[in-house]
Amino acid sequence: MIAPDTLAVFLALGAFAGVIAGLLGVGGGLIIVPVLVWALPAQGVGPDSLTHLAIGTSLATIVPTSISSVRAHHRHGAVRWPVFAQLAPGIVIGALAGAALADTLASDTLKRVFGVFELLVAAQLAFGRPPAPHRRLPGAPGLGAAGAVIGAVSALLGIGGGTLTVPFLAWCNVPLRQAVATAAAVGLPIAVAGAAGFIAAGWGKPGLPPGATGYVYWPALAGIAAASVLAAPLGAKLAHTLPTTILRRVFAIFLATLGVRMLSG
Repeated sequence: MIAPDTLAVFLALGAFAGVIAGLLGVGGGLIIVPVLVWALPAQGVGPDSLTHLAIGTSLATIVPTSISSVRAHHRHGAVRWPVFAQLAPGIVIGALAGAALADTLASDTLKRVFGVFELLVAAQLAFGRPPAPHRRLPGAPGLGAAGAVIGAVSALLGIGGGTLTVPFLAWCNVPLRQAVATAAAVGLPIAVAGAAGFIAAGWGKPGLPPGATGYVYWPALAGIAAASVLAAPLGAKLAHTLPTTILRRVFAIFLATLGVRMLSG
């Protein structure tokens, strides 16, 4: 039985992640994973499986939000489907490999890897600039290899592909609007393959709470996904009215705080 205060945490987390994703184009997993690491012990989750369950659940929440986002971008004709088709095979293979790699790491090690990555993203948001366009898109083998790296890192850390896919596509001279839209599409195979990999990796493991299938905790998934799908349009609307540069820096401080907390335990 989920306590009302824990359910409220899941709903608030989903709403906040949805707004931030719509506002800044940053994947909600950067927020969802550390908050779940804090919230899941109240559901009886032990330390050995805590980070794995948070990451697997985060990946699963990306499935419905990615579908909603892709439909909106597709209506505007912004998704580069041929590019997606060439990235997707590598994405799936990489995501499955990332989930398998995560299963070999201790929960504390995985938590620290996530913390370091979160600090890097915070620094990019606060001080970095989008990569300068440099070259054309590579051929199918190059896109497949890039997809494998993006899928592996994203699944290992429980994030959508946008954090890595958008800079890569922008570097390859894809217009930013199309890069964001195509990254949203890429998030779906990352989420499906990554979540499936975490379900398989956690199947039958001890210490998981009732309501979990492998390393995916369905009550948290339901609350987070429902709230984030409803809140994402608000974030997109705010993006056109609020000073995004200042918001990026404020959010970078927030991410850095979460990253330090993950590293400090």
